[in-house]
Amino acid sequence: MIANLDAAMALVFTWNMAAIILACSTFGLFVGAIPGLSATMATAMLVPLTFFMDPVPAVAAIVTTAAMAIFASDIPAALLRIPGTAASAAYIDDLNSLTRQGKVGRALGISVTSSAIGGIFGSVVLLMAAPKLALVSLNFTSFEYFWLALLGLSAAVMLGSGSLLRSLLSLLIGLMIAMVGMDTTSGFPRYTFGVTSLLDGVAFVPALIGMFAIPELIRSFTGKAVHIPVQSVGNPLRIFEGLGALLWRRKINLARGSVIGTVIGILPGAGSDIGAWISYAVSKRFSKQPAQYGKGTQEGLVDACAANNAALSGAYVPAMVFGIPGDSITAIVIGVLYMKGLNPGPMVFLTSADKISAIFLVFLIANLLIIPLGLLAITLASQVLRVPKRILAPLILGFCIVGSYSINASASGIVVMLVLGLVAYVMEENDFPVAPTILGIVMGLLVERNFVTSLIKSDGGVLPFVERPIAAGLALMVLVIWSVPALIWLRGRSRK
Repeated sequence: MIANLDAAMALVFTWNMAAIILACSTFGLFVGAIPGLSATMATAMLVPLTFFMDPVPAVAAIVTTAAMAIFASDIPAALLRIPGTAASAAYIDDLNSLTRQGKVGRALGISVTSSAIGGIFGSVVLLMAAPKLALVSLNFTSFEYFWLALLGLSAAVMLGSGSLLRSLLSLLIGLMIAMVGMDTTSGFPRYTFGVTSLLDGVAFVPALIGMFAIPELIRSFTGKAVHIPVQSVGNPLRIFEGLGALLWRRKINLARGSVIGTVIGILPGAGSDIGAWISYAVSKRFSKQPAQYGKGTQEGLVDACAANNAALSGAYVPAMVFGIPGDSITAIVIGVLYMKGLNPGPMVFLTSADKISAIFLVFLIANLLIIPLGLLAITLASQVLRVPKRILAPLILGFCIVGSYSINASASGIVVMLVLGLVAYVMEENDFPVAPTILGIVMGLLVERNFVTSLIKSDGGVLPFVERPIAAGLALMVLVIWSVPALIWLRGRSRK
């Protein structure tokens, strides 16, 4: 890939490409900062425009839009406690807690720099070793994916800020919601109660918006939400004050999050959502101050934000080499590549090496642009903090309704948002954490699908689940995670 860098640079460093990258970066920041409008939606909206572009500019438009939108989703998470994506939902409480403490600049400063560094790491890995790394993902069958999904699900044990029992009950609620819809194998409707719009399951984005936004809005309308004066970002360059020292102290977290994000991104179907959740959970597990997680920890933010954008780059490895989408965004990219005659597969690295290298080079540029353009977006968006939440609430509710409706162009998304929002409000009022529920909704279907597929392949046998080395290693990790809380409980009883 390095041998083709000269030809790739000639394709990338043109005025035409510069205009496309800048315009799509701005568009990605705008869409990502609006609650309910996801990075996937932003890239899907660009597809009609790519019909009139050459292959490299077409993919570059999607790459830059996605990278900016993934970061920009942290802005409403910090300012309004409304996550733009499932990935930002993993650390939303820390972002919002720092904002309430008057540290919005520090919160978003960590987000923008960690996202850029993680994205650059993933881009370098993508540029240097895409074909070789893709071979790793080929070793994953349904058995490995089952244990990987279960490992992500086990993170709920560490995500809850309250008791272990409350976290597990919250996780079960999420799994119950994930079961709504058509059975993955038999196609039989489950818990739809005759409502046709639920046959495809509970729409995730409306659920995500409702469970984080509606409780805050209810507290705003009922007067329970106290408006805490928060310092404005002011001079955007002040965001970097002390940030270098912080990131140097957390260099292990930064490296760990980047590696986890890239590895998870390489696995087809995983994506940045699972990468951020697992990275945040691992960070909490090895932290010396796990009690601070969910209350404004800067340590967990570094891990999760780095994993967020690193996974986005990693997802292009199986997409480019084997035509297997790593996430929903790369599924769109594969369609665009086929449309432009760049059929994904090992041969594309020989027949169109310069164009593929140019696309990978755009990843580096997009992640470098996150810092200057992200600072501009943070400075403009932080002005929202000067407005009392009760005045903002109707506008926020309007965005939530538009975002929920636009997923399937159906009013059922609005109903899902409101119902699950009320459920989340009741949970929070009774000290049940919401994060494990979201994780259950995200991972539930993945666990079930791979579990059933593996059972069919093994003819009901259990031994094939741990026969393969990678599957056995992942199973051991799951066993360790499940054993630790039990051992801590037994140790506490023995002391008493």
